[in-house]
Amino acid sequence: MQLRADALESHLAKTLGRLYVVYGDEPLLAQEALARIRAAARAAGFTERNVFSVERGFDWSLLLGATQSMSLFGERQLIELRIPTGKPGKDGGDALKALAASDNPDLLTLIALPRLDAATQKTAWFTALVQAGVAIRIDTIERAQLPNWIAQRLAAQQQRLVAGDAGRRALQFIAERVEGNLLAAHQEIQKLGLLYPAGELTLEQVQDAVLNVARYDVFKLNEAMLAGDVARLARMLDGLRGEGEATVLVLWAVVEEIRALARIKRGLTAGKPLASLMRENRVWGPRERLMGPALQRVDERSLERALALAARLDRQVKGLCGGVPARVGVAPARASLPPADPWDGLFDLAMTIARPGGSDGGCRTEGGAPRGATATATAMRAIRP
Repeated sequence: MQLRADALESHLAKTLGRLYVVYGDEPLLAQEALARIRAAARAAGFTERNVFSVERGFDWSLLLGATQSMSLFGERQLIELRIPTGKPGKDGGDALKALAASDNPDLLTLIALPRLDAATQKTAWFTALVQAGVAIRIDTIERAQLPNWIAQRLAAQQQRLVAGDAGRRALQFIAERVEGNLLAAHQEIQKLGLLYPAGELTLEQVQDAVLNVARYDVFKLNEAMLAGDVARLARMLDGLRGEGEATVLVLWAVVEEIRALARIKRGLTAGKPLASLMRENRVWGPRERLMGPALQRVDERSLERALALAARLDRQVKGLCGGVPARVGVAPARASLPPADPWDGLFDLAMTIARPGGSDGGCRTEGGAPRGATATATAMRAIRP
């Protein structure tokens, strides 16, 4: 059966299964779920523990042999199997199905997997594991959920933020500085528990204690852009730059989102249903919730302008955007150069969606028009699927 991660504690208080599968890509939450199951297993008398990590060339017969062997002292056994790739292969799949079919009351199996795509969750081996045991999916804590998650963690150590606006600002302050780095967020929250006694925490105490340990995902940048959250957008761009992220990757991610917006906008104009257009453009999760307001905020002209700017930024990043050489005997025109920092251009590009009507930097001629093809032609080429 499938079990929510937040229901694991109450489940273990009532019963202990013989097989657990923990899968997801949030290391902190996965480690905590695994630790809770181990603790429950020890309390139930599963004192012998064998750990197997699946790597290239792993001998699955060793795992099956361990499940059939008995301890010299008759102790109940916990077998922990870690599959970092989430791909056990054919032999591994057969072994996992045999493991699921096993019915040994003195054996408890704990399997740790990364996030699994939809195809893997439909495989015979994973289906057999879910039917035979308990599967706990570890979901990522999204940015919008982070303040509540922080408040719950503080409450678990008998601390809370002051009421009112100061408390909300303190939660937002913490969330901004730990975004994308849940393990570090956990450590910062623990630090607050060490520095200050149980009870209320003020905004000043939080600001003095919490470090900036945020880690930004280039694809989460699009969520800030779609939401029109300019402050978060600026923080994320600064963070990505500080982490040494490649400018061309950030540009590609932003442009892909703008192209999706343009295709959906064109589809809506043609009378197609929004739900169908979302599926066609592979828009789901948090992006699906944000896409509707973004579509209402921008028009096709704004999207054309954004894609024209993206084309100029692409030339700049690739070193193709510079001054026009003067002809012999002709006085050179006033120099026109791209922005000194391409990250400024990336911010301008994202702002065309976050706040339509903003500036659009990039490579310009003296009169302000883009060099090369006209903006409209460039935009239409970029929009065309």
